[in-house]
Amino acid sequence: MPTYDYRCEANQQLYEVKHAMSLQIETWKQLCEAGGMDQGSIDPGTKVTRVISGTEVVKSSSLKNPDMPPCMSGNSCCGGGRCGF
Repeated sequence: MPTYDYRCEANQQLYEVKHAMSLQIETWKQLCEAGGMDQGSIDPGTKVTRVISGTEVVKSSSLKNPDMPPCMSGNSCCGGGRCGF
């Protein structure tokens, strides 16, 4: 299961939780249930925001073709620079 980071809007703290990719977490209660955490004194309806982290980047070594894309290896990009790298 992938690991995701969430920011609690009540205390601005980051929390790391493992859960299925299909699970959509929007509230503190949902986050606590997914992560097996105690809700404590934070309102269960408090909004949480998923934070994009560097760990969500796919490593080229895990792909069938582990070579870097042309634009990252110094060659011209076949997508005209629109490949996202």
